[in-house]
Amino acid sequence: MSKNKDRVIMNDDIRVPEVRCNVDGGEPLGVVSTDEAMTKANEMGLDLVLIAPNAKPPVAKIMDYGKFKYQEEKKLKEQRKNQVKIVVKEIKLSVKIAENDIAYKVKHAREFLEKGFHVKFRVFLRGREMAHPEAAKEVLMQVWPMVEDIAVMEKPPKFEGRYYNMYVVPKK
Repeated sequence: MSKNKDRVIMNDDIRVPEVRCNVDGGEPLGVVSTDEAMTKANEMGLDLVLIAPNAKPPVAKIMDYGKFKYQEEKKLKEQRKNQVKIVVKEIKLSVKIAENDIAYKVKHAREFLEKGFHVKFRVFLRGREMAHPEAAKEVLMQVWPMVEDIAVMEKPPKFEGRYYNMYVVPKK
């Protein structure tokens, strides 16, 4: 289905009697017959490409279609290259974590934040710990002051399933 939508009508495939013709990088020719536009395109060694088939009259452009297609692909490649990929690092904690272990995990989280990564802190609740999920929130609230100078809390601590999650991103 998408192949028909992306299909370009050009040269001998154009089946309308007349078109509004433009020349790539030149002056518009106005409304001319399709045969006349094809002749002009052949003289210039270029293609006649139907741009707006639903217009009255349809709009065609005389251009080098191969060059146009190449430049479009080049633009797309450049856009993909410039996209920013967000990397999320996950730091797992537990309800019964010791102070020095929290400091060690926060040290790693700070390194990730300084490199520009997003950090997700997760506290997993096991067995009977599920009866007191507020203990997990306390652990996350204990971590937050240690990273708030270089980070912004995008999602505050939230209970999801067996986890308490907090999402932190680096300050700009």
